[in-house]
Formats: sequence, structure tokens, C-alpha cells
Amino acid sequence: MSPRRPPEPVLDAALVGVALADAWAHVDVQDRPALACAVLGALALAVRRRLPLVTFALTLPTALVTDAVVAPMAALYTLSSLNRHRLLLGGCALSYAIIDFLPWPWSSMDATELGQTNNLFHLSYTLATAAAPVFLGQLVQARRELSLRLADISEAREHERLLTAQSVLAKERAQLAREMHDVVSHQVSLIAVQAGALQVGSRDPETRQAAATIRRLSVQTLDELRHMVSVLRASGSSPTELTPQPSLADLQRLVDASGIEAKLEAELPEELAPTVQRAVYRTVQEALTNVRKHAPGATATVRVGHRDGVLTTTVTNTAPTRHALALPSAHVGLVGLAQRAELLGGTVTSGPTAQGGYELCLELPVDRNR
Repeated sequence: MSPRRPPEPVLDAALVGVALADAWAHVDVQDRPALACAVLGALALAVRRRLPLVTFALTLPTALVTDAVVAPMAALYTLSSLNRHRLLLGGCALSYAIIDFLPWPWSSMDATELGQTNNLFHLSYTLATAAAPVFLGQLVQARRELSLRLADISEAREHERLLTAQSVLAKERAQLAREMHDVVSHQVSLIAVQAGALQVGSRDPETRQAAATIRRLSVQTLDELRHMVSVLRASGSSPTELTPQPSLADLQRLVDASGIEAKLEAELPEELAPTVQRAVYRTVQEALTNVRKHAPGATATVRVGHRDGVLTTTVTNTAPTRHALALPSAHVGLVGLAQRAELLGGTVTSGPTAQGGYELCLELPVDRNR
């Protein structure tokens, strides 16, 4: 993990301090004009990020009349790291090199000495010194742009990966929709037809009632399957309007249509969150389904109450009166209820009763899920 970089104002203040220390070491305090130029150049570094070219211009007198180099070189580096105009950068570097090379005052300059080897070496050194911050600034700028480009590439690849995953998921949903339409819907339709024939042809009232319940549930299942197929087929295209999610207002209808003898006892607080209402509804639905599958002939009681900020839902059934048939099951119903309750901060417990029946209890905190 890379060390955390200090804030920019702290870095700027530190650089101004270093420039002032450099001026203090190279400028005679008695030389007031030179000292003023050095202090001006050092303080100008405080605005180098916002006004890099102006900052560089304000540091040039420091290079002209003093031997302090921190302020002008820092200004030239900042200008190079924030500017892409190569001609401007070259001109600024050359200006700094010439100003740093020429003696001050200019009246002391001897034209015959310019061609001496010593001065040529000094000029080469000054040009290299001026080019160094320019090259370093350009390198930093290129690194910054490369980092941004890499970030864009990573984002584009992640987006491409997401699109690929969505494409694969859309194909799987389309295949699942075909399977549901061709196999499951067809078999449920046959169940509904056979139940209708049994309802019409039987003379036993209990058999006719059971056949009517099977037919009604089959028709409801078909409607839900058709909607699920339409949702799966529309995946990846325009959004499909989903079936309204159930609420506690639908509990009585759920109990009445469960196909078993069941009663509802509910004392509900006001303004329950939709997620809590759905959790209660799905819990009751799963519990009544399990009673119908695993406890034939049993009766059930659904109790929903609120106490001390906790909403409690209990579904209790009596002992079965007939032997249960072996029905296919994925054994994930109670696991799904427990996971849903856990997401809402609640719990699901279940187990047999002393009377030979079974009880499922859901507890959800109401105040947390408002």
C-alpha cells in the first residue's frame, strides 16, 4: 500500500519555506532589492498551481539578481507539469537559462569573456539545469495522463464484462422461459383440466371441493407462470411492469385460498414497511404450503401481532389426519425465509409441537425497518 500523500496546501507551504531558506542562504540581507526579489519569488510559489505562468514570471528576478534557484526551478517544474505547449515551455526554459547565465548588473558583462571555455561550460550547465525541471514536469504530466487512461480502460473493460454477463444471463433467461412455457405451463394446464373434469364428474361433495381448489390453484399458478415467462423474455429489453408485490392486506385472501382449513388472527401496527409486509406474506404463504403438502387434513392458525417493537408471525397447524404423499421438494423454502428475515434483522424458528403438529414463527423488528 502506497503512503498517503500530504494535502496540496501543506506541500505548497513547505515549498515556500524551502524557497525562503534558499533565499536566506544565498542573499545578503543588506542587499534590499535582491532580498525583495527573492522573497517575492518564494511567496509566489503559493499560487503556482492556479497561476503557473505568472508564478514563473515572478520568480525570474530571483534568478537574475540572486543565486537562489529553488523558487524559479520549482515554478518551471509546475508550469511544465500543467502545460502541454512545448514551444512555450522551451521558451521559458531558455529564458531562465539566459537570465541565470548573464551576470548582474549587466553593465559588468564583458563581451570578450563570453567565448571563453569556462563560460561555455557554465552556459551548458545552465541549459541542462533549466531543461531538467521541464523534462521532469512533462514526465509527471505523462504519468498522470497514463493513470487516467488506465482508469478509463479498466472502467471500459468492467463495463464490457458486465455487458457480456448480461448477455449470457439474457440467453439463460430466454432458455428458462422456453422450458417454463413448454413443460411446466403445459403440465399445470393438464392438472387444471383434469381437476375441472373431476369437479364436474364427481358426486362426492368433498371430492368436488378438493377438485375445485386444485383447479383454482392451478389457474393461479398458470397466471403467475405466464407473467414470469413474459418477464424473463423481456429481460434486456424495455422494462416490464411487474406484478404488484403482496402486502398484509392480501393475507386474508391468501388464507382463504390456501386449500386447507385455516383462520387468521391479526393485530397489526400502522405504516409497516413494504419489506416487512412482504416478509410476513411470504412466510405465511410458505407455511401454509408446507401444511398442505406435509400435513394432509390438518388445520392451521395464523397469528400476527405486535409487541415491544417486534412483529411476530406464527403459523401453527394440528397433527395430520392422513398420510402425506411423497411430493418433489427442493428443501429451500425455510432457508429462504431465514435469509429474508436475517436481512431485515429478524429470525425464523420452526419445530414440532407437543400435540403432533408443527409451528413456524417469524420475528421482525418494526422500528428498524420503517
